[in-house]
Amino acid sequence: MSNHPNVQQVADALRTAGATGEIVILDEAVPTAAAAAAELGCEVGAIANSLIFEGDGAPVLILTSGAHRVDTAKAAAELGIGKLRRAKPEFVKEHTGQSIGGVAPVGHPHKVATYVDTALEQYDVVWAAAGIPHSVFPTTYAELLTLTNGTPITVN
Repeated sequence: MSNHPNVQQVADALRTAGATGEIVILDEAVPTAAAAAAELGCEVGAIANSLIFEGDGAPVLILTSGAHRVDTAKAAAELGIGKLRRAKPEFVKEHTGQSIGGVAPVGHPHKVATYVDTALEQYDVVWAAAGIPHSVFPTTYAELLTLTNGTPITVN
């Protein structure tokens, strides 16, 4: 699975950006924060969920702590978007090239506006998906902001 095209695109994006962590291929798929935390032996809050929303027709990526749910009304107001709603699987695939459960914060065919939950800052190591549900990579809050050119946000 390490040669999966999505994993390779993420690896290339991480390398180009100077990321410090290496992609880890897991034996089992970890499509949820709880599954990833259990497999990695970390707190669920240290998992950076890559959630794609549709905001006024455009993709919006919110990297949220696995311990949080995004308050879409609050986030929409903070971002100046009329309405923010969870994207359908086809929309996610179209804009990221990846499927729900394995969406990485990088490696997309086009730039996606990205926001990073400030709650992730409390963890020394943050884990994010790497293109498929069997792959993750370690990073930090600060590095996530740099890798994604993301903007800090409070999601709940």
